[in-house]
Amino acid sequence: MIGVSLQITRVRGDPMDLTTTPPPTYGLDIETDTTTGGLDPATAAIVAVALAGDGWQRVFDGPEHHLLTELDTAIRELDPGVLVTWNGSRFDLPFLADRANLHDQQLGLRIVADRRFRTYRDPLPGHEGGYVAAWYHHQHLDAYQVYRRDVGASLGLPCGLKPLARMVGLRPVEVDRENIHRLSAAELAEYVASDAVLTRELALRRWANACRSIDQLT
Repeated sequence: MIGVSLQITRVRGDPMDLTTTPPPTYGLDIETDTTTGGLDPATAAIVAVALAGDGWQRVFDGPEHHLLTELDTAIRELDPGVLVTWNGSRFDLPFLADRANLHDQQLGLRIVADRRFRTYRDPLPGHEGGYVAAWYHHQHLDAYQVYRRDVGASLGLPCGLKPLARMVGLRPVEVDRENIHRLSAAELAEYVASDAVLTRELALRRWANACRSIDQLT
């Protein structure tokens, strides 16, 4: 059985009608095995995933199939809200989907190809572009896309997570991204949790704009 719903279709892009008060918002970030480069879901495993909410973080690691099961359960048990990623439409979410499918695992993740994401940067291997998504009762927001269209377009910034975080006074945990496999378990957990926290915080700081970019699945 294929565990993740993967559809190739066009989706409605109209924004949600949200107030300026955010719903429950959860940062999500993954780290992959850099011994094989870390960028191809056909060859690189997911070695850690972090969720970050209001005042808490949770890291999932260990054998990949257990990690995915525990992550999926945790997401299902969260209050309905918005999962926020940084370039997750093109990397984290399709990567998670592919790795779950390799294990024949059933997740609550649904990803739907969106042609708006086919025109910039190289796509994830095995994919034509990016996706909109939902995970159980949670919607998805790619905060990178918000900053790329907003701050990046107006100020000419590349919109990497760490540079933007530093620019607004946040303190990211920084490591050699090409050598994730050399980190200790504690260092890896600190790093992936930091990225999830930063992702959520940056989305909340521009919520008036960000809420208009929450994925809409029909």
